[in-house]
Amino acid sequence: MRKQTNWDRYYNEQMRSPRIRRLVEDELRALRIGVQVAKLREEAGLTQTQLAAKVGMSAPNISRIESSAAPNLTLGTLVKLFGALDHELSVTPRPRSRRDRRS
Repeated sequence: MRKQTNWDRYYNEQMRSPRIRRLVEDELRALRIGVQVAKLREEAGLTQTQLAAKVGMSAPNISRIESSAAPNLTLGTLVKLFGALDHELSVTPRPRSRRDRRS
């Protein structure tokens, strides 16, 4: 077992706060979207410039979406991006966990 560092202790203490935990989870969720876009784009053999042309955006915007933890995307933009990558977008509401409801 690995020895706990000061960083580990700090992180664990911060994650006890429901507000901080929710912020971290939101950032990680947003990052996963960018990673998915990048992976699908590469699997399709497209460059960022080519994907940008397909959806009417600039290549720097595609780069920002793929690399930013919080790209602040609209649902319409997500539909266009995943559509251009031959994927449907599905939004599925889920009940919040009990710990999220407390805050």
